[in-house]
Amino acid sequence: MSAIIDSTANGIVRSHSHNARTTNSREIPNCSELPSNSLTLTQTTQLDGLMTILRDRKTPRSEFIFTADRVIRLLVEEGLNHLPVESHSVEAPTGAQYKGVRFLGKICGVSIMRAGESMEAGLRDCCRSDEETALPKLFYAKLPDDIQERYVLLLDPMLATGGSAIKAIEVLIEHGVPEDRILFLNLVAAPEGLANVFSKHSSVKVVSFPDLEVLYKLVIYQFRIAVLVIDLGS
Repeated sequence: MSAIIDSTANGIVRSHSHNARTTNSREIPNCSELPSNSLTLTQTTQLDGLMTILRDRKTPRSEFIFTADRVIRLLVEEGLNHLPVESHSVEAPTGAQYKGVRFLGKICGVSIMRAGESMEAGLRDCCRSDEETALPKLFYAKLPDDIQERYVLLLDPMLATGGSAIKAIEVLIEHGVPEDRILFLNLVAAPEGLANVFSKHSSVKVVSFPDLEVLYKLVIYQFRIAVLVIDLGS
């Protein structure tokens, strides 16, 4: 197990070191240039506290997983805020009428393999990078028959270049999902990756975190989540 984890970590560091050299030769898009459907969680004291725990090198593994799960729930809740609703009244136990809302349509969670498994363990569309071409390829897709009628929460903790996300979105569109029914939720998003996604699919909504100092966090988070995924698969 240690050999697998060490090998995974080294591969991540090498991969991102190469990407950093490649990225430095190109202009990184300014976050202010991203479209309005690039959404971020509101910066709160609770969120800042959670991110402090995640970024602390001394955080024990169990606490990191617990905190990451809390952060993921915040992301999902924010994603649900952007689904359409209609007015709906219900009767309370006291007999009083409560005027509320209810969601329109069904929801489907789709995760990008493998780190996406840490966010959604149900229905998923799994993509991974081809180690020879560095281009994403479809590994397998297992989707409900009526997915074209659902609102899809696409899950992946990290958005670097955007290649895997674009591939996953294309697979969903090929299965009949309208582009404006896809919400992509992630913890760490590079401005370049966001720009790449929106250049291909401008109607997709992306919900991520407000802090976009990404390269360091991509390496560290991917290493720690790799340890978690390996344990889940063992």
